[in-house]
Amino acid sequence: MGRYVLVRFLLIIPTVFILMTVVFFLMRITGDPITAAQGGRLTPAELARRRAEAGYDRPLIVQYLEYLGRVVRGDFGETYTDHTPITQLLVTYGSATAELVLYAVVVALVLGVPLGMLAARFRDRWPDALLRILAILGYATPVFFVGLLLKLVFSVQLGWLPVAGRISSRGELTMGRITNPSPFYLLDAVRLGDGALIGDVLSHAVLPAIALGLLTGGVFLRLVRTNLIGTLEMPYVDSARSRGVPEPRLVTRHALRPALIPIVTVMGMQIAMMLGGAVLTETTFEWKGLGYMLAQYMQARDYVAVQGIVMLLAVIVAISNFLVDVIAALIDPRVRY
Repeated sequence: MGRYVLVRFLLIIPTVFILMTVVFFLMRITGDPITAAQGGRLTPAELARRRAEAGYDRPLIVQYLEYLGRVVRGDFGETYTDHTPITQLLVTYGSATAELVLYAVVVALVLGVPLGMLAARFRDRWPDALLRILAILGYATPVFFVGLLLKLVFSVQLGWLPVAGRISSRGELTMGRITNPSPFYLLDAVRLGDGALIGDVLSHAVLPAIALGLLTGGVFLRLVRTNLIGTLEMPYVDSARSRGVPEPRLVTRHALRPALIPIVTVMGMQIAMMLGGAVLTETTFEWKGLGYMLAQYMQARDYVAVQGIVMLLAVIVAISNFLVDVIAALIDPRVRY
């Protein structure tokens, strides 16, 4: 087990290196970052001067080697549009994206696992057919369309939930009382012990989490249904059934755990999909996370910021896949061999 974990951990290094290299050269296809961001606003002489100061007039391979050296030291540079250090940008907005993805994972599990069990329990009957249709709609409908529909119904028409943002203006003022705030709003609200503030944070998270969680919830529903049906046909389940074990107990106590192994296995890939969907979700709900800022910096053609954000997302995906592989090995010992 230790050797398996070590090998999977070491594989993170070449994965991140390859992604970092690809992102670096793709960002240079349209030219250097200064020309892309400021080319239409500076005179040719001023543009040439800034390019020389930043080192973008040197050969591309030299720029790449210098970039690798800075990354090893933890220096990702700063944005051109607002001169914010990339590391500060990643800490500030990365936590917002992590919080949103966590909420979305909870939504996906709460919806996908129980409904998948229900579909398997009523296999080939009308509840199964209805749930399968809902699952297809869940992962086939564009995230931004779901987000806009949820806003129209629950925010505009019913007025139950906030339209956008992570917290209200009053909540931000309350958060200002914390001496050492964390980047996670819910954690800070719990630290204050303010029930109204906790409700404020969670109410802003409901619609974005549902919009993003439905994408993965539909996948989980199909996986649980398919694998639970296969597990229920195993000999040990037939043996338990012959001893008079009730059908609901067979599903929850005997067949569910093996059926969850594929979900854990694909969790890393689903997190990558969620991070991709977070760009549209955060933009739709003005949830100021990495996805929202990525869209803003792309519009401003600030490729240094885009490169840093994409790099962090790649690292998150690589680490998530590593953790998923370890959890899968703990659940199913056959994974190691």
